[in-house]
Amino acid sequence: PLAFSRLINKGWRYSQIFLFILKRGFLLGTFAIVLQHFRPHIINNAEEIPKKWQLALLGFLILFLMYSRLPKFIPKFINQLITIAGWFLCVLVLSRLTYPDGSNFSLERSDIILIVLTNMAVFGSIIWLFTQSNWWLRLGLLGILLGLRFSAADDGWVKYFWFNSPLPWIFRFDYLKYLFIVIPGTISGDLILKWMRNNESSDRDSILEKWPASRFFIIAVLMLTIDLVLLIGLQSRLVLETTLISGVLCAFGWLLFQQPNNQIENLLNKLYSWGIYWLALGLAFEPFQGGIKKDSATLSYFLITTGMSIFLLILFTVVRDYFQQKNLLKLFIYNGQNPMIAYVVFGNLLLPILKLTGWYEKIAQMTQTTRLGLLTGFIYTLIVALIVSIFSKLKLFWRT
Repeated sequence: PLAFSRLINKGWRYSQIFLFILKRGFLLGTFAIVLQHFRPHIINNAEEIPKKWQLALLGFLILFLMYSRLPKFIPKFINQLITIAGWFLCVLVLSRLTYPDGSNFSLERSDIILIVLTNMAVFGSIIWLFTQSNWWLRLGLLGILLGLRFSAADDGWVKYFWFNSPLPWIFRFDYLKYLFIVIPGTISGDLILKWMRNNESSDRDSILEKWPASRFFIIAVLMLTIDLVLLIGLQSRLVLETTLISGVLCAFGWLLFQQPNNQIENLLNKLYSWGIYWLALGLAFEPFQGGIKKDSATLSYFLITTGMSIFLLILFTVVRDYFQQKNLLKLFIYNGQNPMIAYVVFGNLLLPILKLTGWYEKIAQMTQTTRLGLLTGFIYTLIVALIVSIFSKLKLFWRT
């Protein structure tokens, strides 16, 4: 909603936006395939040889050239030349690479997470484009999708189409199950878009003058608490206890969100209502398919994590837009602005550097215990986030 509404406001026709969506899908799909060809464990998973780490670094450079959007003060033609150079270098290198099984470049060799995201970017965008003024139709598509997903479990034409595809390397009908996350996400996006538009003509004092600060603070703490209860409780398989406790917490939250008086309060009230709905629906499906799990993803996973994400969104909105503490969230914001780099930095930049310098093994030897291992993982994640932040501060973004 946030991206395409701007294009609509600029006067773009639906046909132009549709072609833009397809272009975006092509570039994301290419990203998924190229990245996988430069993953160190794909280049050679059996031997610890310097060449695979060097190729991983080269892959990062190539992707940087292919997808970087440079700062506006750099002439556009220079950006285009860099992009062309990246694509040329990509074709040149991948045409000469040979993998341990003797194979060369293959469309089937791709990052499955990015392939799924590619499908969601395309189908989610198209669905929003043609249902932007009709939430009922958008939600109705989930009902059809649910029917297809159930029918695919038994023999018949639905199962045949669900698990077969003319282009299996880029699309399978089974990937559409992730629309159970994307479509609720577009509804949240619509709510935020409406709030942003209403805020354009309002000053901060008129927006934030009703609920007391203590109420917003309790809301922020409650959102985090609900997510922690769900995460720990469901992971521990204390399903009934988790459902009851989260139900009590959500009921308490319902009281906190009543009687909204201004734009931000209305936004939070509506987001919370949708968050409760998706969470309740997800908990109702929890016993189905053997309980919540990510792989293979269950309906409860889609719906519960959607509700949890909305609660986190409320938390961040309170911190940033009510308490005006943007600095506390800057690390998240910078990484959110550059998700493609964030996805690549560890495997194709930080890890190769650590391996080539010999530091990875030294660190591993010094962090044998569980606690030190946990601390190491946290530090690696923080380093990745800081690297991405540097790119964002320099206005170097990877875009499709």
